[in-house]
Amino acid sequence: LHVDRQVNGCSDHEGEEAYNLDGEELWFADFIKKEGVEPQPPFIDHITYVDEAYQTAEADQQTCKSNLDVARRAMKDFKIED
Repeated sequence: LHVDRQVNGCSDHEGEEAYNLDGEELWFADFIKKEGVEPQPPFIDHITYVDEAYQTAEADQQTCKSNLDVARRAMKDFKIED
């Protein structure tokens, strides 16, 4: 069995989107260079992601930041219990 993971997260200033298989990073979005990166070693059968993967990652970041704003507004009046 293999463990396949997708990581997607954001803050006000940063974001992350990556795909992993068995603890190895297969693809991640480089939001500074505005491209997808496939950091796979040369000795494996290379797994390629579609060209639209980076555009999808950018759209996911917009959704994440929108959801973050909604959660902040919803939680602003909640009191923290001691």
